[in-house]
Amino acid sequence: MPDAVDVSAALRGGVPTRDRAFAFLRWFAEAWTDRPLRPEDGCPADELAAAEAELGFALPAALREGYALLGRRDDLTRHQDPLVPPGGLHVDDAHGGLLVFRRENQDCAAWAVPLDLADRDDPPVLVESHRGWIPFLDRMSLAWVELVLSESLFAAGSTYDACELPDTLLPRLYAGYTRLDLPDHPMWACDEDSPVRWYAAPGRLLRRDGVQDHSWIHARGRTPGDLDALRADLPGPWVC
Repeated sequence: MPDAVDVSAALRGGVPTRDRAFAFLRWFAEAWTDRPLRPEDGCPADELAAAEAELGFALPAALREGYALLGRRDDLTRHQDPLVPPGGLHVDDAHGGLLVFRRENQDCAAWAVPLDLADRDDPPVLVESHRGWIPFLDRMSLAWVELVLSESLFAAGSTYDACELPDTLLPRLYAGYTRLDLPDHPMWACDEDSPVRWYAAPGRLLRRDGVQDHSWIHARGRTPGDLDALRADLPGPWVC
């Protein structure tokens, strides 16, 4: 992973494997938070085993590995749409059974692995939206990357802001920021097809929710100065 604080450089080439996903998460914690990941930041084996015993089946490898890596790092996993603790994992009976591992903070949406694919090491993930359960990302390891990027935007003390970006400012976004090598994924709160896309520059990270005019931009600077520079780059109606 690069030594710089550019998320687009760290994700250049995408996330083709579980190992790549978890290597990125280690890099991100070290480069963008107060401290790197430590052994105590993961859920211990006995806690995960107890969750599996309660469920009656083994967790998919990529789900278990993510919990073991950072399942207790609330600053990376539990803000807007939090990761459930291992003891909160449960099965929704929709679509033949879905293992729910993440919920929107007002319980308006959820993220889950289909049980009929849970024997895969890195299964696909669905999200519950106004249209019902729909495909989110095709691998759990990718969902970990999205979860950490999204939840870290809203971390306590983070340098965060948001705006409804007019299309007139898109040339400035495209000129100054690199789109992350992550697949499009749906924004659960939108009724229409509204892909989420990520962009970054050194010390600056943005999530664009949809491709319509005045789609919401959620942004974070690694430092207050980075956020000020981001606002200057994109002089939209920032809310904070």
